[in-house]
Amino acid sequence: MMLVSQVIICDDFEHTIAQLESLKTNQRFIPIIKEDTFLVEDVKYVIEKASIASSNEVIIIIGAKKFSDIVQNKLLKILEEPPKNIIFIILANQKAMILDTIKSRLPMHVISNRNNTYELDLNVENMTLQNVYDFIKSNQRTSFTQMQQIVQEIVGRALKSNRYKFDYKALDLFSKSIKALNMGSNSQFILSTVLLKLLANKKQAK
Repeated sequence: MMLVSQVIICDDFEHTIAQLESLKTNQRFIPIIKEDTFLVEDVKYVIEKASIASSNEVIIIIGAKKFSDIVQNKLLKILEEPPKNIIFIILANQKAMILDTIKSRLPMHVISNRNNTYELDLNVENMTLQNVYDFIKSNQRTSFTQMQQIVQEIVGRALKSNRYKFDYKALDLFSKSIKALNMGSNSQFILSTVLLKLLANKKQAK
């Protein structure tokens, strides 16, 4: 990891920022991190901070779960022509959300801050409407990055269990669900859709 303008794909912004700060010498850090979506007014704040003259390097760290195309296009101009001594580092959870125009201008690095294994608190082989409802409710605050792991784990276990019918429509739905999570779709809706589809395709006990 280096202190240069770049896009970093990671699952833990705080840990990544701490790693970056451990590399600094005389640089000043300005983290602009949003819990959910980076807004147009946040871009204005970035531009305002970048316009302040400094004799030392200033590293502006931009992070959010979601970046709209409009926001990224507004960032693009200052990324193309950064002010003197300004370094921009963008933190995002998924490659798919970053526009190709930004990817072509900034190097991209993928790092993993956490253990990718997920302890699934759901008996996939013997799902019922009640434990599916309880599981959905217990994951109301789960990030969409973790939700990807959960959905992939559920579908993987369901396939191995041989307790569910996997026709073309079901497989297509599960594939599209993962893609939708990659694009930042509502994780609760995706989880509910996958679990209810599995319940509907559960084989009857002989």
